[in-house]
Amino acid sequence: MSTMNTPEIALVISANATVEVKKFMAAEGITPDVGGLRVSVQPGGCSGFKYSLLIEDQAADDDTVLPQDGYRVFVDPFSMQYLNGVQIDYVTSMQGSGFTFKNPNSTGGCGCGSSFSA
Repeated sequence: MSTMNTPEIALVISANATVEVKKFMAAEGITPDVGGLRVSVQPGGCSGFKYSLLIEDQAADDDTVLPQDGYRVFVDPFSMQYLNGVQIDYVTSMQGSGFTFKNPNSTGGCGCGSSFSA
């Protein structure tokens, strides 16, 4: 049995992004009562850190679990410090479609939109 931490951060996921997350979960056969979306920050990318989104079948023991509209979001302790106030959206344009991140804590970034410095 996992000890799920209580939400300590404000992570905003748009309605467009929620629709896409639910599509990915359904495609992978992941049920929202157990599985969810892992939002994490990892060293790397053009600016020092990069965002990662993964569909996972369950939370890890040390994750903070954030309830969303019909699914759950898992955030690990390292990523927690970088994700407060982040807004995740899903946009479609002539250049393609994908998830975007707006981070008020970022001190810099680059053109790719998925890496930042803090």
